[in-house]
Amino acid sequence: MSRTQVERRLSDLVRENRFTIAVVFPLVGAGMFVASHEGWLPPWLAMNPLLVLFGTLVMRLPLVAGLAPLVDRRAGVGLLLVTAYSYVIEYIGVHYGVPYGEFSYQIELGPMVGGVPVGLPVFFLPLVVNSYLLVLLLLPKAGRIARTLAALAVVLVVDFVLDPAAVGLGFWDYGGGFYYGVPFSNFQGWILSGLIAVSLVEWGFDRAALGDRLRNCEFALDDFVSFVLLWGAMNVYFGNWIAVALAAGLSAGLVRTDRFDFVGIGRERPEQG
Repeated sequence: MSRTQVERRLSDLVRENRFTIAVVFPLVGAGMFVASHEGWLPPWLAMNPLLVLFGTLVMRLPLVAGLAPLVDRRAGVGLLLVTAYSYVIEYIGVHYGVPYGEFSYQIELGPMVGGVPVGLPVFFLPLVVNSYLLVLLLLPKAGRIARTLAALAVVLVVDFVLDPAAVGLGFWDYGGGFYYGVPFSNFQGWILSGLIAVSLVEWGFDRAALGDRLRNCEFALDDFVSFVLLWGAMNVYFGNWIAVALAAGLSAGLVRTDRFDFVGIGRERPEQG
């Protein structure tokens, strides 16, 4: 099959299974996390790293299908640079405590090499790309600097939602911190990491083409919907109410861009992309 045919089949697969991918998977994942944390599952199933990685990959499918037609040589280089950067900065962080502060993984999120998950880009890169895409939809006329800073702000909000729940689940540990066990140094580190990653995404993609794709592809931000549902639910479970409020803020942004249309909120019939 040609690349175009593969992209079309992937888009059809995502479109036909939107609710399952974007709603059922994160809610089942949240249920599994709670059951694991409460000790209701057998040891071989509780926080199973391959199952966590598989579920994450499935939830990433809408983002992959949405961006695939736009990944030319320049965009591919940009994504590869973000991927390489994520490995390097995570290795430095795990072994030297820079720039996030001292932390360590408590659960293996799939295969690990040098203390870093091999699947790290599956977890890291979409957080940055989704933040950038949301800003592109909310602020279509913003200039490059304003757009980059706005995307960085969304990345930080995303981390304020993710990290408390991940620490509560025991994914990783900072040894304590002011924000539900997360230290201030982590967010300082994310300012640096997020700025570099967002800048690479900004450099790699044609903004006009990306904007057109977002407006015409109804499922392009479904992965962000999954993120809000999964980590919002986990913060409710742990009683991290500031993080819950921030997740609600992200959901408001998604509703504003009509990205909840598949569950009855937003456009009744978005364009097919």
